[in-house]
Amino acid sequence: MAAFRKWRLERGAGEPMSEGFNNYIAGEWVPARNGKTFANINPANTDEVVGLFQASGPEDVEAASDAAAKAQPAWAAVPAPRRGEYLFKAAEILEGRLAKLGEEMTREEGKTLSEAKGEVKRAINIFRYFGGEGARSFSYQIPSERENVFCYTVRKPLGVVGLVTPWNFPSAIPAWKMAPALVTGNAVVIKPASLAPLSAYRLVEALHEAGIPAGVLNYVTGSGGAAGNALAENRHVRALSFTGSCEVGKRLHEKLGGRRIRLQLEMGGKNPTVVLRDADLDYAADILVNGAFFSTGQKCTASSRAIIEKAIAEPLIEKLLAKTKKLKIGNGLEAGVDMGPAVDAAQLETDLKYIEIGKQEGARLLCGGKRLGGGAYDKGYFIEPTIFAGVTSEMRIAQEEIFGPVLAVMAANDFEDAMLVANSVKFGLSASIVSKDLTRVHQFIYWIPCRA
Repeated sequence: MAAFRKWRLERGAGEPMSEGFNNYIAGEWVPARNGKTFANINPANTDEVVGLFQASGPEDVEAASDAAAKAQPAWAAVPAPRRGEYLFKAAEILEGRLAKLGEEMTREEGKTLSEAKGEVKRAINIFRYFGGEGARSFSYQIPSERENVFCYTVRKPLGVVGLVTPWNFPSAIPAWKMAPALVTGNAVVIKPASLAPLSAYRLVEALHEAGIPAGVLNYVTGSGGAAGNALAENRHVRALSFTGSCEVGKRLHEKLGGRRIRLQLEMGGKNPTVVLRDADLDYAADILVNGAFFSTGQKCTASSRAIIEKAIAEPLIEKLLAKTKKLKIGNGLEAGVDMGPAVDAAQLETDLKYIEIGKQEGARLLCGGKRLGGGAYDKGYFIEPTIFAGVTSEMRIAQEEIFGPVLAVMAANDFEDAMLVANSVKFGLSASIVSKDLTRVHQFIYWIPCRA
């Protein structure tokens, strides 16, 4: 508590009411009805409490959903271009606070300041883009086979939309779920991840200041088990958008299938980067370092498998190791830092567990593999960027999402073999190729994997 109070006072914020951040329900900032809060901790310095947030329960979600259901019909009646104006205004407010919001994101999530500022700018651009969609919400006229019959479509909002967002992109993902739902006339209840709720709070705050009508947008923090499940099960919710783990997404699919509501799931990945023998090796190494270690590898789209043609494997690995060993690991607010900490103790433990699994499976540890300690490292969840070679498709580190800075290097005889390796996982999220051969690039894009 003292660290939180000191941090607020140093920035001229003064003593906040209830020493934290409230829910936003029916246009008002309100505490959880159970009176409980949880701390948002800086993963680079666990002595720092970034803020206290509401540990909401089902009753708070019910209040938010009721408010959304009451506000939605009037919101849907507002012309779409006027709905878009709220997003434009919020974007202007956010842009004026870009530096502050980037710093806050680094403090609560751990990514470097440049990454955080870039993400806030992305959220601003998302608001502006979907603000414009208010004037682009066209209907379609469809030719009829009958005379004197005019057929056309009209798009209607669904009603109340529930959003459950993750911690790794705590501004961009809430923005790209929230903005299209709002501009199309839906009312929203958002539950951000408890590891990084402040960034989403700032988006809601900007829309509040932009004058969005009470109840149209509601924000509730809390655990997935309490607040998240209550939102998924709420009778008012007609659509749910979730980004997170495969396990939770699967349970949501099973739970909501019988209700016939719209369900959007974006979950895990085990993404390959294929490097062919004609590739520029320096460029390929840069691509692999960025894809594997940007955001501490904490992205569902991270390149966690490097599939390299054997003809260039040795020289490319040398360059890859040299570039990886030059990365500076530390607090993302410090100049020159390339990679921040894992988001919390549990994620760090997961990273280290999979590194041990890789060793036990017979993969060769080329660099990294350890938690960083000493000095400022002792206060955060810092880990070395890690590269394994000799990885085969049967190994768990080639099959399971780690969500950390661990790259599995895999060998391929040729392009066709690389494609077989790339498609030897259950995931199908993102993939990339490094080659100067446009024929191979297009074959990569249109490849249809054979299924046994």
